[in-house]
Amino acid sequence: MPINIPRALPATELLKQEKIFVMDEDRAKTQDIRPLNIIILNLMPEKERTELQLLRLLGNTPLQVNITFLRMRTHESKNVSKSHLDTFYTTFENVKSRRYDGMIVTGAPIEHLPFEDVNYWGELTAIMEWTKENVTSVLNICWGAQAALYYHYGIGKYELPEKLFGIYEHHVFGPKIKLVRGFDDVFRAPHSRYTSISIEAIQKDPRLTLLSSSREAGAFIIISNDEKHIMITGHLEYDANTLAEEYERDHQKGLDTSIPEHYFPNNDPNEQPPNTWRSHTHLLFYNWLNYYVYQQTPFQWD
Repeated sequence: MPINIPRALPATELLKQEKIFVMDEDRAKTQDIRPLNIIILNLMPEKERTELQLLRLLGNTPLQVNITFLRMRTHESKNVSKSHLDTFYTTFENVKSRRYDGMIVTGAPIEHLPFEDVNYWGELTAIMEWTKENVTSVLNICWGAQAALYYHYGIGKYELPEKLFGIYEHHVFGPKIKLVRGFDDVFRAPHSRYTSISIEAIQKDPRLTLLSSSREAGAFIIISNDEKHIMITGHLEYDANTLAEEYERDHQKGLDTSIPEHYFPNNDPNEQPPNTWRSHTHLLFYNWLNYYVYQQTPFQWD
């Protein structure tokens, strides 16, 4: 089934070329079914890239999904045009009276800052508080996952000695839990971050369950026991070339970033890296939409 997105969104044609089932708003209105309403808080600097990555995954399920893109009113984006934001994004003031079946909160390249020093932290905490009563399930990614763990559960982040950067093996715990149903016992996933979360702090919190971790990358998939919040500390949504492009950008900025681990064939940046995590990415988003959004959300909000 399709995702329902604005007709002129730049990602539309690329998704169609990839044979992702998309539907414009006019056609969706003629279908007599109840679509899921998903709101995406996109905190990533390259918003159009993130839009494409997430829509590709949300469009690969048997569910019709309406998408709303949310931006921070208190932050000025520097890597996307104002016209793009004005056309395709809204702000919290315009949606806070609504309810949504699901929400995605992306990562953000601001790990070096304490949470309270982020210029939109006040706005973000208002949104996170709003989700308690107005969103069925929230999927939090990378920095978004760290922010959710800090705000909802009081679990802070800590700085790593160097950037965690590469593709790492992860183990699954509790494979019968719906979110990781169908996962291999060991799978691979990308990470790109300077901070981490204590596994011990997660395991000690009776409100949380650790579903997957990595010997090298630490805690990966965490779910609240009320199934309201899902935290993914890495970037399963990344394309095959995303880490390569980030590595090149870091070096252009003069950063001494090491070659992404377990990524380039023969550890050679001139070789094309394969995508070795795609199937688990699609499975995770499918499981989230089906079990934690579609199966849980009311057909009609009160």
